[in-house]
Amino acid sequence: MTLHLISHDLCPYVQRAVISLAEKGVDFERSNIDLGNKPDWFRAISPLGKTPVLLADGVPIFESAVILEYLEETQPHPLHPGSPLERARHRAWMEFGSATLNDIAGFYSASDERTFAAKTAGLRRKFEWLEGELGTGPYFSGDLFSLVDVVFGPVFRYFDTFDRIADFGVLAELSKVGRWRRALADRPSVVQAVSSDYPRLLERFIERRGSRLSWILEENTVQLGAGTWQAR
Repeated sequence: MTLHLISHDLCPYVQRAVISLAEKGVDFERSNIDLGNKPDWFRAISPLGKTPVLLADGVPIFESAVILEYLEETQPHPLHPGSPLERARHRAWMEFGSATLNDIAGFYSASDERTFAAKTAGLRRKFEWLEGELGTGPYFSGDLFSLVDVVFGPVFRYFDTFDRIADFGVLAELSKVGRWRRALADRPSVVQAVSSDYPRLLERFIERRGSRLSWILEENTVQLGAGTWQAR
């Protein structure tokens, strides 16, 4: 079987598929597209116009959750637990991860200080929930690297950039969350899910939002190089 992943440089949902494929040791081709100028061939295979799309022997599969489940059913090295109850629990927390990504989008898109503060507080509540759910680590289910970890690797990657812009306190004093974040940051599949210029691309994306976070970035930091900032 040939697997061809249609990708975008910054898409966290693409990263999920890449991490899963890497953990399973599966060969695949990856092609990036410009979502601001979608080619006709992409529109023809992506009814929602979003990435990722996985072409499995030429058959398009869209939506990251569906792609992850397909890979679980067809590829080695399962990332779901064996128990039906635990699988259901993990799927629920994967949905929580998607909701967290939606909150992150609200955070970097908030246009005024009041909305930005509300979005920051909402993100904080999400991670407080996680702090209460996590055990001794290093991963969501202890030593088992699972699809919940696959989902949250891209979530925490955003904070590598946010933390360089300013201290927003979203993850402050959440020791279990911090330990989990560090474990995922060290996982080769998570590290390699994006290109080396990802931090620079994310910075440029934030700059162009015209949002409160864009203003904070402009006011408090200067870019020194790809993904590196220094306070003024």
